[in-house]
Amino acid sequence: MSEQELGTEKEQEKEQKKKEQKSSALVEKTKAFFKEFFIVLGAFLVLNNFVLASFMVPTGSMENEVMAGDLLFVNKFIYGGTSPRNIPFTNVRLPWFRVPGFQDVERGDVIVFVFPGFRDEVEPEEFTFYLKRCVGLPGDTVQVVNRVVYVNGEQFPLPRNLKFNRGEVLPPGVAVEGIFPKSSMWNEDNYGPLVVPKKGMRISLTPQNLSAWEVFIKREGHQPRLVDGKVLIDGQEVTEYVVERDYLFGMGDNRDNSLDSRYWGFIPRENLVGTPMIVYWSWDPNIPLYSLIDKLGSVRLSRIGTLIK
Repeated sequence: MSEQELGTEKEQEKEQKKKEQKSSALVEKTKAFFKEFFIVLGAFLVLNNFVLASFMVPTGSMENEVMAGDLLFVNKFIYGGTSPRNIPFTNVRLPWFRVPGFQDVERGDVIVFVFPGFRDEVEPEEFTFYLKRCVGLPGDTVQVVNRVVYVNGEQFPLPRNLKFNRGEVLPPGVAVEGIFPKSSMWNEDNYGPLVVPKKGMRISLTPQNLSAWEVFIKREGHQPRLVDGKVLIDGQEVTEYVVERDYLFGMGDNRDNSLDSRYWGFIPRENLVGTPMIVYWSWDPNIPLYSLIDKLGSVRLSRIGTLIK
């Protein structure tokens, strides 16, 4: 081999080594990028699911404490955060677990929870979060008399931004369509008394009241039926039902514009997500994002930094 050919071969070897070094460096950078990406993603998922999450208020049921279009930071750690309950942006449910919290929900807390479904739905059509004020705890007796809320016979403290839109009060005995439970002669202004179910509580069942408890029992995973004047659950004749979970009763502060437990029933304790802490952004939810100038013009600076109580 001539000196010229030998020199050419050495140059080719150098070029090949340079290419290999560049390729190796690129692979290492790519590995480092994905490592950092997954660390950040993992940290975000842990924080978002177990500690702190963002929530946008879709309706005005809690006005004026919380306004439609408010974006809130929700403390999930306080009641015990959970792993994801559904695949994001879908209604596909996932198996989930909860970590222990350091405080239990109390009467008067503003709570974020997974909507359990409307009165006659065993499962809600869409996975969504709701925001209400917790009025009743498991075992509490809730009653509304001429718009005044009583819990265990005592008047419930008035929320600081309690709001009514109607001038007239619906009298007792005037039933409103869609009120919970089915077939009750109640309305939103005169409601109950109704005991919030707790684990181990026994509910008397008769052919006359089965329709009121049918969906509730189905949500707990059982099949109630009425056959030949007898109440059956999972094929066995019964006269009572033993509740398997703890429940809450929620109401909106905007009492005349709130679809809440008076209409769709109890909130399973396990559906509790957290409590909102502070408004970090607020604008008009009815203006689409593509109208960016109008959207930005609707920002409510006075709402930013508002603490939720």
